[in-house]
Amino acid sequence: MALPAWAEFTLPPLPYAPDALQPAIDATTMTIHHDRHHGAYVANLNGQIKGNPQLANLSLEALQGQISRFPVAVRNNGGGHWNHSQFWVVMAPLGEGGEPSAELLAAIEASFGSLKAMQTQFSQAAASRFGSGWAWLIRRPDGGLAITSTANQDNPLMDLAEIERGTPLIGLDVWEHAYYLNYQNRRPDYIKAWWDLVNWNEVNRRFSVAAA
Repeated sequence: MALPAWAEFTLPPLPYAPDALQPAIDATTMTIHHDRHHGAYVANLNGQIKGNPQLANLSLEALQGQISRFPVAVRNNGGGHWNHSQFWVVMAPLGEGGEPSAELLAAIEASFGSLKAMQTQFSQAAASRFGSGWAWLIRRPDGGLAITSTANQDNPLMDLAEIERGTPLIGLDVWEHAYYLNYQNRRPDYIKAWWDLVNWNEVNRRFSVAAA
């Protein structure tokens, strides 16, 4: 029987040139981050298919919601693949990311008071995540927005008791490999510069899909 197309997970290409996000993120960091780090997650996840044949019948997103069924190697590499796949497209070159839609802005103001207040709270969550992990803006099942963070390669789609679940609208990578060449231990400087890269057009799309 033929396996579905997602039986072998694949590394998506960057949606822009590696140097397109400079000066906030340099081309060397982007190349290493995408080709080596993300590429390793994809290769390692594919290496888990033989021992976990159920993976051959799951899309990457569906896997997140069933991650508790699988060994930790699937959790780490499946999460790493999904997290990075969303990360590349939630960024855009300077001047190309658009603005929050009226609907998204209204939801942000209802939950946080203002866009600036949301960004401040998000930045604090990203800066204070101990060790490696991610910061997220999510849409909760009740429709409200919230900011959370996860360790390692976990994400808010995972069916794990320690995670606040929701639909990710923005996800920021705060592993050191995402910023260390330019910023060393200055994670807050990386976070501040990163806001100029947010692809609000993609965030608006995610919000519309989540709210549908």
